[in-house]
Amino acid sequence: MFSGSNNFKPFHSKVWLSSPSMYSDSMQHVMKAYETNWMSTVGANINEVERLACEKVGCKYAVALSAGTAALHMAVKLAGVKTGDKVFCSDMTFDATVNPVVYEGGVPVFIDTEYDTWNMDPVALEKAFEIYPDVKVVVIAHLYGTPGRVDELKAICDKHNAVIIEDAAESLGATYKGVQTGTFGKYNAISFNGNKIITGSSGGMLLTDDEEAANKVRKLSTQARENAPWYQHEELGYNYRMSNVIAGVVRGQFPYLEKHIAQKKAIYERYKDGLNELPVKMNPYEAANSEPNYWLSCMIIDEDAMCKQVRGECEALFVPENGKSCPTEILNAISSINAEGRPIWKPMHMQPLYRMNGFVTREGNGRAKTNAYIAGGAVSKKDGKPLDIGMNIFHRGLCLPSDNKMTVEQQERIIEVIQACFA
Repeated sequence: MFSGSNNFKPFHSKVWLSSPSMYSDSMQHVMKAYETNWMSTVGANINEVERLACEKVGCKYAVALSAGTAALHMAVKLAGVKTGDKVFCSDMTFDATVNPVVYEGGVPVFIDTEYDTWNMDPVALEKAFEIYPDVKVVVIAHLYGTPGRVDELKAICDKHNAVIIEDAAESLGATYKGVQTGTFGKYNAISFNGNKIITGSSGGMLLTDDEEAANKVRKLSTQARENAPWYQHEELGYNYRMSNVIAGVVRGQFPYLEKHIAQKKAIYERYKDGLNELPVKMNPYEAANSEPNYWLSCMIIDEDAMCKQVRGECEALFVPENGKSCPTEILNAISSINAEGRPIWKPMHMQPLYRMNGFVTREGNGRAKTNAYIAGGAVSKKDGKPLDIGMNIFHRGLCLPSDNKMTVEQQERIIEVIQACFA
């Protein structure tokens, strides 16, 4: 149980969850865009950053866009999603994974999570195809930079002739069985948002091995202008291209990708060692034969070490208890020393926007079970085990400060604060 009497001195400067790491030498490409007046959505920086992405990830074509969400939207269009089409989606993720399906009139059906990777459960996916056999598109996210069970998920999708859209927004640089994420779907997306492993302040990319698809996205993302002397438009287009200035920032970040991954891994390992005597576990990855990019270090509290915690739509309460804790208490304690943590992504099937959508667990259709949800995170169980895995992880898990500029001393103090919560 944490209390103010623990006397942990707040940090003078805030320790962020994950903030950009910028380098003076990396800004030369931005200045070049400025000096040559190539400030729009064409230029050398865009060409080079697309080449660098292909080289790093191992795909044939990359299209630089304004955001990872734009890349996912283009992927959904390429996959042919139409109004009323059901699309299977990862449940535990940021809503940017799912919203592009709705942009095209599709209907997301959420697939529950599994404990070993915190990603889409292949057993639940197979169940989903039994319930919705006509689905032809599956959107798979890699949570917090950790790949899911790619081989199993791909085998199921291939069996049912379904196209995979891979949301690798959080996992640039992570590998599954030695292969980079961003290559496993027919259409894939990465992000350069301000908190990602490398950043352009914004921006994203569509990745594919399909030249025709890449060219289609280049056209659609520049307002679908036809090849004519005037502005000719025969289909709906979008203003989605990345600017040459943003591309300059991303170009300057690429040489530091491996450095950032190494820094993030060291943070993960320090948390793992520092918290090893507590009733908690770090976000897992070993079971999937993968090497994450360690974008965010997260932890989950053992069931029997949870104090009482109640969450409404926008507020949370807990009852302190000696020897136990909960995400709300720990996040409050971390905040009290001027450090930023965050709850685990609230699963999509629990979001008010999507609460009426289909949701499938490994037991089958999970919507009735979800309706048993109580604001505090009570989870229906079978044989003593939660039926709704994503809800259970959300109830017990949290994201820890993972900024790669955090010092060892700062991280050690954060670990001490977490330890005090269980005292």
